[in-house]
Amino acid sequence: MEEIRHRTVHVNGIDMHVAEKGEEGAPVILFIHGFPELWYSWRHQIKALSALGYRAVAPDLRGYGDTEAPATAAEYTCLHVVGDLVALLDAVAPDQDKVFVVGHDWGAIIAWYLCQFRPDRVKALVNMSVVFNPRNPKRKPLETLKAFYGPDYYICRFQEPGEIEDEFARFGTETILKEFYSYRNPGPLFLPKGKGFGHSPDAQITLPSWLPEEEFNYYYTKYEKNGFTPGINYYRNIDKNWELTAPWTGSQIKVPVKFIVGDQDLTYNSLGTKEYINKGGFKSNVPFLQEVVVMEGVAHFLNQEKPDEINKHIYDFFQKF
Repeated sequence: MEEIRHRTVHVNGIDMHVAEKGEEGAPVILFIHGFPELWYSWRHQIKALSALGYRAVAPDLRGYGDTEAPATAAEYTCLHVVGDLVALLDAVAPDQDKVFVVGHDWGAIIAWYLCQFRPDRVKALVNMSVVFNPRNPKRKPLETLKAFYGPDYYICRFQEPGEIEDEFARFGTETILKEFYSYRNPGPLFLPKGKGFGHSPDAQITLPSWLPEEEFNYYYTKYEKNGFTPGINYYRNIDKNWELTAPWTGSQIKVPVKFIVGDQDLTYNSLGTKEYINKGGFKSNVPFLQEVVVMEGVAHFLNQEKPDEINKHIYDFFQKF
């Protein structure tokens, strides 16, 4: 990726790798990636939005890629990760009180938290795939997920330290990444013990057309080196995040928001998300929600699958502010 600048910034007690492109002083867009992704997931957006007058800032979140990976799962709570991002903004854009934010998957969850904890730092948000779900004070999230889908639901399978990592190791990093990136089943993801994604270990998995082999290899190289544990540790803090965010029970997202999701995305087709969006629940919890875009025939990794359309959505929305 020519002209993308890379540097390491010490923030919130860790060394964070960040990719940047755009003129100093231009309005910053903070891009927050998900799992199993990296800053590289925003390569198309970084190039396009920087050419349109923005300064794109895309870190590897803690535990990912070339950013430091704390050793214990307890160091991956929402407070840690949002703390990293606020410190990063202080370091790379000290002259900008507020920035634009774009999130996807776990990056979307972190972006919602950022808007809850520090709305004073966010000018507007484009979030993808994962809606804002308010905290239910009566029930922990894992209880709800197990009640909905049972113990084979992928988030439930991620909870026991070492268990899913051992299973992934038997299939190999390359196979697991290809399984995730090629997943297009519009429904919840199940990972029954010992069966992986339901394919035999030697099954050939074809990469999607939007992810050429040489681009896939960037992900493979980083995950082969670092493993999946740091990214999975985010899932292992779902109940801890619920405990830590008790003071925000009943709070709304009070920044301007545009939400984008693919109609084939597993997140859109599980946990009652469609109904939550269509019946007004989402809007009531995100009162400054200005637009919901459902992209037809598009699955989970929409910012990579349809980069031109996503770039236009981001640009058109942020131009209002």
